[in-house]
Amino acid sequence: MTKQVFVGYDTREDIAYQVCEYSIKRYNPSIKIVPLVQQELRQKKIYWREIDKLASTEFTFTRFLVPHLMNYKGWALFIDCDIVFLEDVNNLFSLADDRYAVMCVKHEFKPKPGLKMDGQVQTVYPRKNWSSVVLWNCAHPSNEKISVDSVNNPNYDGAFFHRFSWLKDEEIGELPCDWNWLVGWYKGGDGTPRAIHYTEGGPWFKNYRSCEFNQQWKECLQEMMLQSPETC
Repeated sequence: MTKQVFVGYDTREDIAYQVCEYSIKRYNPSIKIVPLVQQELRQKKIYWREIDKLASTEFTFTRFLVPHLMNYKGWALFIDCDIVFLEDVNNLFSLADDRYAVMCVKHEFKPKPGLKMDGQVQTVYPRKNWSSVVLWNCAHPSNEKISVDSVNNPNYDGAFFHRFSWLKDEEIGELPCDWNWLVGWYKGGDGTPRAIHYTEGGPWFKNYRSCEFNQQWKECLQEMMLQSPETC
């Protein structure tokens, strides 16, 4: 199976990206990880949407370029950068099922309206956070609808993409919540955290230093700094 990991990159959360990448590499040093850097995609003429003031991250739309970046072949994983893996990402890839165009955790997550940890407006919509961890079946015929032109088409808003509106419901496979464990939302009886998602704020933000699962992120940061002191 051809597989690759794409991580959303936001210039405001560089340290979150570094820790996320390290958390994957510590279990699987050979896996290819590609940061989705908006400025680089603009320079390559792959992304040219106007900046959306409602977009909470710089990768709000660029994540949907993954099938194109994979030449519509193989499987790829997209993840937000505010995630720490607690085991080998290959265990997640092992759940890939060719029947589906995408696979994700089908949360019923309903955050409180207001501001997020970085001052961005917290938007509430159906299928919230489904697109924060996505196993993409890039070769699935239905994903051909997600072209460079469609991702950049202003007639398609964030809701269209984040709800996977180009797909039939039966083309969206379900992953265990273990692989997108929303901090503060899931509890011990729901499963076993394998990928912790600090969706409402992580320990790299001053007001979230003591959030749930802060120790796992901090330990990963410390390991990374010991191995590559120049990183930080």
